[in-house]
Amino acid sequence: MRTIDDRIVHSLNTTVPTVSFSGKVDATLTCKQLYESMMEAHLSRDQAIKACIAQTSKVVGQLRGERAKDSENLVTIKQLRKEQTKLKLMQSELSVEEVVNDRSLKIFRERCRIHYTPPQVK
Repeated sequence: MRTIDDRIVHSLNTTVPTVSFSGKVDATLTCKQLYESMMEAHLSRDQAIKACIAQTSKVVGQLRGERAKDSENLVTIKQLRKEQTKLKLMQSELSVEEVVNDRSLKIFRERCRIHYTPPQVK
């Protein structure tokens, strides 16, 4: 899911021209397209993680209700712990996602600042 972020440096090195080759490639268009695909990937991953968090939160709520009815049911307690752990993992994934996005945007700005200024960065 993070392919574009993992390969941002390579993408910029192969698509954004140096000063000596700047006349052969439209760097503005290239940077704009890369930015748009990067933002689309960031939004897609964010939505996917948040959907998983919402679904897991719902399951945790249901299991808490079951545990309230029968606090001695070990199967329910074990399943609740498992789902709570999964929920914490997904919530921490949002933090990781923020760091990855910030890193990618920083690298993008360093290489494309001359050619293209994204609307959100202005």
